[in-house]
Amino acid sequence: MEVAQKTYICCYWKTYNMKEILVRTLSGVLYISIIIFAMFTSREWFMGLFFVLAIITLSEFLKLVHLTSYIAYFLLAASFYFLSYEVFATNAVYLLLILSGFVNLFLLKDVLWTSKIPMFEKKKYITVMFYIISGFVFLTLIPVMNIDGRFMPEIIVAVFVLIWSNDTFAYLIGSKFGKHKLLERISPKKTIEGFVGGLLGALLAGFVIFKVLENYSPLDAEKYPLWVWIVMAIIVAIFGTIGDLIQSKFKRQAGVKDSGIIMPGHGGLYDRLDSIIYASPFVYAFLLIVDNVS
Repeated sequence: MEVAQKTYICCYWKTYNMKEILVRTLSGVLYISIIIFAMFTSREWFMGLFFVLAIITLSEFLKLVHLTSYIAYFLLAASFYFLSYEVFATNAVYLLLILSGFVNLFLLKDVLWTSKIPMFEKKKYITVMFYIISGFVFLTLIPVMNIDGRFMPEIIVAVFVLIWSNDTFAYLIGSKFGKHKLLERISPKKTIEGFVGGLLGALLAGFVIFKVLENYSPLDAEKYPLWVWIVMAIIVAIFGTIGDLIQSKFKRQAGVKDSGIIMPGHGGLYDRLDSIIYASPFVYAFLLIVDNVS
């Protein structure tokens, strides 16, 4: 009787896990397909999609930090239009970049050395503007980082591929070989082995991206040689992981498992975009340096 019960439980969990994997895979494929389709359609479609993603992500973040604010949505819309779609002043973008970098580094400091990320009213608006909103602004600025303002969707797609490769390899290597915890009090499942695996996955993706651009987009390959993609892979692996840890701390403080339920098997959009939101200002800053040096 006991053996039969154990067999039943084992079969039940196997079936449950298979269903969960199937749901996660289907929702993930749909999410990636929509993003890539919008990116390669036109800049207007790209901006429209990411504005919608930003609204949903911002809504999830506001719930996490217990802030009800219509001002945050106004700031999002104004930032998208005046700092990304129609840049009214380049110096304003640079100022946003500097302030975002400082705020993101302070968030890292809070993750490493404080028991709680400060969430007083004024600091809530600071994180809203210079962490969430600015993350999306720089994401939408990356594809137009060239002298003639030409929309280059392949560049932002490549950045997403680096992020997805880092996340996928970190999960695969971490779940198989992970023994040493990366930051257990924040994210018990993350391991040093997983981080190294994610970094190697991003480096491999960077090499593949360069080879693809070399064959199908020689001008972009000339503008961004192999070393650029290697450095960018390292930036994405490091800051993407930090972004994931910061979001984990916000969720831990809020006492929730996921930031939302919009994506079956994945949680909310903030759960899916936390890495690239945090990493995007640093990616933008690096590409800005590369453009000026070249």
